[in-house]
Amino acid sequence: MKPASFEYRVPDTLEETLDLLAEHGEDVKILAGGQSLIPSMNFRMLQPRMLVDINRLKDLDTIRANEKGGVTIGAMARQASIEHSDLIAERAPLLHETLPNIAHPQIRNRGTLGGSLAHADPASELPVYALARQARMRVRSAKEERWVEAVDFFLGMFTTAINPGEMLAEIEIPPLPEGTGWSFQEMARRRGDYALMGLAALLTLDSDGICQDARLVYLNAGDGPTRATQAEKTLIGEKPGPEVFAAAASVASEQEIDPFGSVHATVEFQRHLAHVLTRRALQTAHERSQNGRQA
Repeated sequence: MKPASFEYRVPDTLEETLDLLAEHGEDVKILAGGQSLIPSMNFRMLQPRMLVDINRLKDLDTIRANEKGGVTIGAMARQASIEHSDLIAERAPLLHETLPNIAHPQIRNRGTLGGSLAHADPASELPVYALARQARMRVRSAKEERWVEAVDFFLGMFTTAINPGEMLAEIEIPPLPEGTGWSFQEMARRRGDYALMGLAALLTLDSDGICQDARLVYLNAGDGPTRATQAEKTLIGEKPGPEVFAAAASVASEQEIDPFGSVHATVEFQRHLAHVLTRRALQTAHERSQNGRQA
């Protein structure tokens, strides 16, 4: 299919972009990498009256260390650039591990971090990462800017806290406490397919090896990135091990996630995958927590 007719604008500056968004509001869609937007337009699931191409805004594609000890990434940074960044490998290895699971290299060469987060696909890896890592999103409009915590950013299926007239400008990822381990796990039918189930896991241990904090966030498990808070509570205060991991996996897979099922995987099979992947992720996170690496 072909998209419905639309006006195409290519602003040279962020200010010009924000003025266009302010003027046209809900009639505008922003073109970054286009890996989700263009197919949606071709199927006429989306029919914007105006497409604003922001690929000339080079100030939005930066990857830099911030003064808090974490990293700040521009919304236009390509997924492949982030994946191959030495800074990301050093300061955000969970993101470094997550990115190769996204589709294929050709997709990651065009797809952007901001585009994936703003699209908010429940089956997408990057929203899961953002929620697990407690990222902050810098949202800009012609009149103001605001910071939105990941927990408040994802509102539902393909829905975020970005209002008409606003755009996502950059993402701030905080450093993690010492003793934190991490893992990203997913299962797909073929390499590059949408995952049937997946999760990001984080464990923070004290000097005695007792779990002080935990994060379990799933994809394809609800109408957005799904955090298993009750399963996390079963881990906190415990000395990690196979029995503790199995108990947390049971709580998450049986009580907290809400997979939809599909022709590729029944709900029961998705829950089984969640249980297996959770145990696997927690074991890996535990091992890494003892190495003192960050996520």
